[in-house]
Amino acid sequence: MKIRTVSHNNRKKVFEVKTASKVLSFPFAKLEMKPKANDKIVRVFVDKELAREAFTYVLESGAKDSVHIEQVLEYNQDPAYLRELLLYKLTLEAKRRVDASPLSKREMIRRLGTSATQFYRLLDQTNYRKSIDKLLELLHVLDCDVDLVVRAKSA
Repeated sequence: MKIRTVSHNNRKKVFEVKTASKVLSFPFAKLEMKPKANDKIVRVFVDKELAREAFTYVLESGAKDSVHIEQVLEYNQDPAYLRELLLYKLTLEAKRRVDASPLSKREMIRRLGTSATQFYRLLDQTNYRKSIDKLLELLHVLDCDVDLVVRAKSA
């Protein structure tokens, strides 16, 4: 996801990050280098060197740091980002279990009722266009029980 513009609001103590589809906020409190009363933010810009996927801020002291869009999405609990994170974690677990399984990959493919190409797409952690359903099916073929646990956030 690319950042179109970014601005800082010293009164609210947040950055306002505009993407193609939404405007997200990111508080100064979540920064590694927090601005202080005697060391305020003097400049913020979308960083082209980071492929417009991050913004950089500069303090009066000359110190600077960058914030990646993933940090902003995670802070704002963006549903699309959370889905991709879940898909990534399930894929890594499936990959680990496929490697440890006594079943051959051909047998897994046959039991899934899919092609070899589709099977390897399921195991590609950079592919976010696959369905969670198929990953759960693969884990079931590997004799795994998958439970979704919902719990209150810890403070």
